Amino acid sequence: MSSDTPSPKPRVAVIFGGRSSEHAISVLTAGAVLDAIDRDKYEVLPIGITSDGRWALAPDDPERMAITDRRLPSVAEFSDADAGSVLLPVDPSHREVTYAEAAAVPKSLGEVDVVFPVLHGPYGEDGTLQGMLELSGVPYVGAGVLSSAVGMDKEYMKRIFESFGLPVGPYLVVRAREWERDAASVRERIMGFVAEHQLPVFVKPARAGSSMGISRVADLAELDEAIAEAQRHDPKIIVESALRGREIECGVLEFEDGPRASVPAEIPPVTSHDFYDFEAKYIDSASGVVPAPLTPEETEEVQRLAVLAFEAASCEGLVRADFFLCDDGRFVINEINTMPGFTPISMYPRMWQESGVSYAELVDRLLQAALNRSTGLR
Repeated sequence: MSSDTPSPKPRVAVIFGGRSSEHAISVLTAGAVLDAIDRDKYEVLPIGITSDGRWALAPDDPERMAITDRRLPSVAEFSDADAGSVLLPVDPSHREVTYAEAAAVPKSLGEVDVVFPVLHGPYGEDGTLQGMLELSGVPYVGAGVLSSAVGMDKEYMKRIFESFGLPVGPYLVVRAREWERDAASVRERIMGFVAEHQLPVFVKPARAGSSMGISRVADLAELDEAIAEAQRHDPKIIVESALRGREIECGVLEFEDGPRASVPAEIPPVTSHDFYDFEAKYIDSASGVVPAPLTPEETEEVQRLAVLAFEAASCEGLVRADFFLCDDGRFVINEINTMPGFTPISMYPRMWQESGVSYAELVDRLLQAALNRSTGLR
């Protein structure tokens, strides 16, 4: 081979969709990422996971992965139910992806050099896919197994934050067995929580995102319905006290010298919704303010806490950290998101755009970091 022969471009498998209730948001994110990847620098293999868990070849067509007339996209729209399935390697000595159809010899789709998993929620953002990729020996963008699991489970996320000295709001956890065995006792425990912290409270699935399954409870008569709604998404739920203050978000991105925080953003009160819920975020496109109107001291503090949260959960690549700036001037962390919404209207890319990192640069930085990072224990 002559010295002037160009090196092959890294091949990126963009994996999206999935079995969680955030399937459509993942498809939206994939469309934006596919549109932003520099095709002069990378080859791309889009892989969609249907809502029932089948891995399918997907078109490299970002326009088909957008909201149309308030209708959310899904992998099923561009995947034949009778088509074959995509299979990732299970042998770390090679990275060949195959395509298998019934009664046919599997076809090679070539090797992949890195995976960009843009799945949100369980079965993708919670460490399950990350574990599979570790076994396969394929580098991937974002957090590893442990930090992905921690970032998905609001209970253990808060426990870790507390152990690192990060301020968290009052909360109470209800496990499925507790509710099934003695719902009356659980109601009594929640009533005690309310007596101490007052209404309203928020009832949430412990392991879900994009505000799926969340209810604002202003009357205890609404409690059972709120629990049922949360349990549609996760049998374990968390009850949180409503914090009075401003909603502030901050992005964290890993650079060569370590994680850095973006300028923060503020989510203003949403007048057309009870809170910043799924429809406000994605359907009605309620917009945050970037940068947030904070004092220099407040900006420095929320950036410090965001990086501390990133480190506390052993994160890699990227994180969006969500806070409340309470009326007493304290920042209280609500949660982190290890694969935040990545659509053009999402807050994470907007915060980094305002910080001097464009969307395309953001995607490229994450891919390069993944390519330079080996799989295995970290």
